[in-house]
Amino acid sequence: MQEILFKNWKELAGRYDWIADMHGVPQDAVHHAEGDVAIHTQMVLEALVSLEEFKDLPEQEKAVLWIAALLHDVEKRSTTYQETDGSIVSPGHAKKGAMTARQILFKQFDVPFETREQIVGLVRHHGLPLWVFHKPDPQKALLQASLEANTKLLAILAKADVLGRICSDRQELLDRIGLFEEYCTEQRCDGQPYPFATDLSRFHYFHAESAPVDYIPFDDTTCEVTLMSGLPGMGKDSYISQHLQGLPVISLDQIRQAHKIKPEDTSANGWVAQQAKEQARVYLRAQTDFVWNATNVSKQMRGQLIELFASYRARVRIVYIEQPYKQWKFQNGSREEMVPVKVLERMLAKWEVPKLHEAHSLKYVVAARATR
Repeated sequence: MQEILFKNWKELAGRYDWIADMHGVPQDAVHHAEGDVAIHTQMVLEALVSLEEFKDLPEQEKAVLWIAALLHDVEKRSTTYQETDGSIVSPGHAKKGAMTARQILFKQFDVPFETREQIVGLVRHHGLPLWVFHKPDPQKALLQASLEANTKLLAILAKADVLGRICSDRQELLDRIGLFEEYCTEQRCDGQPYPFATDLSRFHYFHAESAPVDYIPFDDTTCEVTLMSGLPGMGKDSYISQHLQGLPVISLDQIRQAHKIKPEDTSANGWVAQQAKEQARVYLRAQTDFVWNATNVSKQMRGQLIELFASYRARVRIVYIEQPYKQWKFQNGSREEMVPVKVLERMLAKWEVPKLHEAHSLKYVVAARATR
């Protein structure tokens, strides 16, 4: 991370395509009269370091915020287009930008897991302070964000984002950020995750419709499903053999191998998943604990499985496995059933690290980075 932290923009743009790509990406003149994404991002960085709130932060939080500001609009390059009325929009750039930020920090800079995910959370939710009260459920949007990002840092980033642009409604936007900060205090998530009373309470709030945040449901769970998550070759099988011995394991890889289906044969994915789900239903009906062993790298895929398990009143625990990039590539190359590089890259493009609001509990098993 030190390779890019507080470095000269011209030097960075000459070294990294994802910075150079910001040049020439247009923005709507009503909200960004300063010019393209590159100009805006430089102005945001300048505004950030001039803020008193930023100056008062510990050095580690300064670093996290600066990198988040550098990356906050990284995917406007791929999401920007012109509407029929002439306005320029970039829908989904924060979500896609968060995924790109994760890949960049993982592959190019070997940023520690916790630091990386703090940055990713800020990129993902950088617009929330301006738009939280426009969400269908502002409270749920805020509390979910509080489990992914530090809301105090989020407010500082949003302030720099507003000050780093030329627009006629700057004061209105700054007032919105002030209201966001008050809302965070009111909702008890000012710079901290919302303190849910129990795991069941948190799960019920995020998975039931119109659930009160302070409701504590009766524990009627019947069994526990351990949902493994992690890119291929990260060590999920090793973790299961060391820590989950004795539990039945549903393995999508084993189903593929048993039927001689190659990993790159995506046409068979649906059939393999269906076979695995039928096995899962047998254990769920018998109220038997078991392990679901697959990559489960996207939130959408995990969500479908968690919905299935929860419909049988199972408690769901996610175990996420991660190794540093170089170690991961080495481990995959050493596997008897090595996953092709093109498959790895395709999965990296969908890679979303699990967050606590997805399941009843979450365990990160992250290997230490090699010393340099």
